[in-house]
Amino acid sequence: MKASHLHSNHSASRRTHDLRHTGNTLASQNGASTRELMTRMGHSSTRAALIYQHMTSDRDRAIADRMGEAVRKALGKEDPPASGTPMAQPG
Repeated sequence: MKASHLHSNHSASRRTHDLRHTGNTLASQNGASTRELMTRMGHSSTRAALIYQHMTSDRDRAIADRMGEAVRKALGKEDPPASGTPMAQPG
C-alpha cells in the first residue's frame, strides 16, 4: 500500500471521529443527559458519555449565576455585595 493511501484513510477516520466528538459535545451543551448521550453513541456504560459532559466556562458561569440567585432569594436580598475581586468590581 502506498503511504499516501494510508494517510488519506487516517484523515477520513480522524474527520469522522472529530464530527462524532463535535456532535456529542454540542448535544451535551444543549442539555442531553448522560443516558441520551449513551444512546446517541451506542454505548452501554457511562464512561464515554461523561467525556462529553465536561464543563465549559459559559456553563460554569450559568450554574454559578443560578446558585447566586438562589442564595439571594433565600436571604431576601436583591444584589450581593462586591467581593473585592477584579471580576466582581464594576467596569
